[in-house]
Amino acid sequence: MSAPEALTTSIENALTDPLAELGLDLEAVEVSTAGSRRVVRVAVDKDGGVTMDDVAEATRLVGDVLDTELTTALGHQPYTLEVTSRGVDRPLTLPRHWRRNVDRLVKVKLADGSSLTGRVTSHDEDPEGGVALDVSGRERRLAYAEVQRALVQIEFNRKTPDVPDVPDEHDDEHPDEHDEHLDGDDD
Repeated sequence: MSAPEALTTSIENALTDPLAELGLDLEAVEVSTAGSRRVVRVAVDKDGGVTMDDVAEATRLVGDVLDTELTTALGHQPYTLEVTSRGVDRPLTLPRHWRRNVDRLVKVKLADGSSLTGRVTSHDEDPEGGVALDVSGRERRLAYAEVQRALVQIEFNRKTPDVPDVPDEHDDEHPDEHDEHLDGDDD
């Protein structure tokens, strides 16, 4: 294992459990050099998506771990830390990635060299399992082992199912009673 790979593995090992305690999955660690500094990029994710507060909390935690547990591994060299969410441009490689993208359109390149595009309808949590896609109105079941690469497709004009209007707390049988209190006339 090369020195950069060993450093990346050390960082992954040191961060996985502390991030899990925050409810976050460690998705990727990249270490690169920019001049005399290192750039450490850490991608995190969770069910329901990552918020700005999640990123801020993860940034504090990752910085603390790098500054305490990994100073020797980093070689006391200054670094720039970037903590981000996983992003849609990253391939779906684990069952949790498929779970988080149910009902999304994905383009899949298969191990046999063919490709297809379909909407994720279901998935297995077992890494030996697979995923079901709706491809042009027909279900296509794929084993994870058949998938060479899968990427979420951005849909700008996707029609979503109509959501019925939910009455607010003031909608009732006597709408005019509320209006009297709003106009300031207290007879």
